[in-house]
Amino acid sequence: MYSPTSRLLGVLELLQSRQQISGSELAQRLEIHPRTVRRYIQQLQDMGIPVEAERGIYGAYRLKPGQRVPPLLFTEQEILALSLGLLTIRELQFPVERATAETTLAKIERVLPAGLVQHARALQAAISIQLGIRSPRIEPAWLLQLSLAVQYCQQVQLEYLSAQQNMTERTIEPYGIVFNEGAWYLVGYCDLRRAMRVFRLDRIQAMRLLDSNFERPASIDIVEIVQAALNASDQPDEVEVLLKTTIEHARHIIPPAMGRLEATPQGVLLRRAAVHLEWVAFTLLELDIPVVVLQPAALRELLQAIATKALGMSNTAAPTD
Repeated sequence: MYSPTSRLLGVLELLQSRQQISGSELAQRLEIHPRTVRRYIQQLQDMGIPVEAERGIYGAYRLKPGQRVPPLLFTEQEILALSLGLLTIRELQFPVERATAETTLAKIERVLPAGLVQHARALQAAISIQLGIRSPRIEPAWLLQLSLAVQYCQQVQLEYLSAQQNMTERTIEPYGIVFNEGAWYLVGYCDLRRAMRVFRLDRIQAMRLLDSNFERPASIDIVEIVQAALNASDQPDEVEVLLKTTIEHARHIIPPAMGRLEATPQGVLLRRAAVHLEWVAFTLLELDIPVVVLQPAALRELLQAIATKALGMSNTAAPTD
């Protein structure tokens, strides 16, 4: 059940999102009687909100142009969502400057009641997000431009540095962007290869939007395309890890994007392409089951290096209660 206060705020949100909106549409959207809409409009006007009403059979409501509306209040759950989202963006080094996340948190605090300010600050002070790995640095402006190109089906021209350090210039039809295992990927049709391709955003050296448009395929799963590319069998090396558990338990604790699972007499074999080995290492360390790394040697060496570093840190760790 919606409370009267929630519906009153809902009326204000709808008014702010439209140039004008009819009373009948407000009633339909909020599932209330038209008379209740008129009562809520009167309440907003009594609160000093500049709502104008056009009377008649085609009458509508709108906020007076050029007038500032007091900020809406956030609920505790909304503050939790905003704070955790901004903390995650800040700590995972998403393509947003750390200072931007900090100033956004500060601006949110300025429009909150004192009680919710305390809640927001408590969340920021108490919660630490640390995954042990950092995302490759990408240009924030490029992420925005590519998102616009995806939305408006606009071709882009890229100067792209491959994993083999080969520079090429390509015209791409961008279909979508995926954040997977700490890296950003662009999925699109490449005119150079005349096929669907996946591009690492941190390998883009230059980019510009083109005036030409394209028609996006009707049905396409960009996440599946990225996962298939990362787990392609033609990768030079492959990760093979033996999980000492049942196939049912393995499917419960290993996300499908992590790789392919195969039941064996010794346990469950996890196979995937030998990419993002740091991500793989930290994921394996989080598992509460015995694990044996069969290959590659690079993954075993990485785990040994992490263990050596952790052992050194434990010798100088601060005492705990």
